[in-house]
Amino acid sequence: MFAHPLVCAAKLRDQLAVLGQAPLLLDVRWELGSHQGYQQYLNGHLPGAVYVDMERDLSGKPDPHGAGGRHPMPRVDDFEQAMARCGVDNRRAVVCYDNAGSLAAARCWWLLRHFGKTDVFVLDGGLAAWIATGYPVAGGPVAIDEGDFEVRRGHADSLTAQQAALFARDGLLLDARPADRFRGENESIDPVSGHIPGAVSLPTRTLLDPQGRFLPRERLRESLVAAGVNGDRAVATYCGSGVQAAHLALGVSAAGLLSDIPVYVGSWSDWITDPRRPVALGA
Repeated sequence: MFAHPLVCAAKLRDQLAVLGQAPLLLDVRWELGSHQGYQQYLNGHLPGAVYVDMERDLSGKPDPHGAGGRHPMPRVDDFEQAMARCGVDNRRAVVCYDNAGSLAAARCWWLLRHFGKTDVFVLDGGLAAWIATGYPVAGGPVAIDEGDFEVRRGHADSLTAQQAALFARDGLLLDARPADRFRGENESIDPVSGHIPGAVSLPTRTLLDPQGRFLPRERLRESLVAAGVNGDRAVATYCGSGVQAAHLALGVSAAGLLSDIPVYVGSWSDWITDPRRPVALGA
């Protein structure tokens, strides 16, 4: 299908035209604090794309005390059923996209790989890149043929807090949040500011160009190598609730440095639910 986790709009359009080999398109539009994703999807999406709901399909039910984070790992059976409802097949490739720099699309990409699907990709630049080429969009809902997706052995680990701490101590734990939140400044989402001790800040949005596409591979590599991704150290990622962390894992994969990066899905919003866990401030 594609030799790279990212696919450009032109290559996707060509593949969609191949009889019997068109990938399933998943529209994963979502923004924190907004519930407009489905309405935006109805207003215009890639022809044939199926809407995937971040809160319903790509997250588990939040714990009343916050354990597991704001967007916990979905239960295995729930994820399998949700993806099948969205039309995901074991034998058909999937391309995910959104309209916000591929953050939500990356969460879907990482989860599908975690649960055993290898032929899953992300449309680089998302809906905006598709429209910029002059390709058509469609409105309204799409009839969905339920897929036969079955969970298999995963390709990337979901870490516990203890495992994340070990990566910070013995490997490389990358914090994908904006740098000011890493330092403990301007925290507007979580009740506790700071970061996991030993983690390294690498805001995932710095890996994007102004159009929301990932930087060219060589520039990606430069940024990641500067943060310590050199192929010799075990690498994992985290953020606030496992969305930007999946995006950073996608960036590492797109750079060709490492594949199947472990993610601490509970991330900072899970870490701070146990007051015994240490908190670091500053750079």
